[in-house]
Amino acid sequence: MRGALAGLLPDLRAFARFLCGSAQEADDLVQESLARTLRSLDAREEPVEDLRAWCLATIRNTFHEGLRARKREQARLQQVVPDPPSPPPQETPGQIRDLAQALKELPPLLREAVILVGAQGMSHQQAAAICKVPVGTMKARVSRARKLLAVALGRVTA
Repeated sequence: MRGALAGLLPDLRAFARFLCGSAQEADDLVQESLARTLRSLDAREEPVEDLRAWCLATIRNTFHEGLRARKREQARLQQVVPDPPSPPPQETPGQIRDLAQALKELPPLLREAVILVGAQGMSHQQAAAICKVPVGTMKARVSRARKLLAVALGRVTA
């Protein structure tokens, strides 16, 4: 089971990178998730049926735990320090950068849905199982994410 984890690293890193938006944060997320996975494997008596889905779910859960922690931290900081002025927006060259930026701006639940189904090539049912939501909810999230991406990339108007 542990040997199979090495083969999953490219998929895990790709999913984490889309969720985080940066390679360094994605590497940290994968490392934390793999540590959790290994601890869980040691504690389990029965084998995991779908290791890939289980690892992707662990990455997702770890990512969302981090988001909640950062929100709490930001709320505490805002009580003490006002927000600095934001830098002026800059245009990014190329369609891939535009897509990456549009993905970053999606809400996390929509971003993970479109990444699981679109980039990871999973079925709606598999993605729904990872996110622990009904298949209809996953389909709706993917649909909303695709519409928001189309608007952000100027393919359609809002």
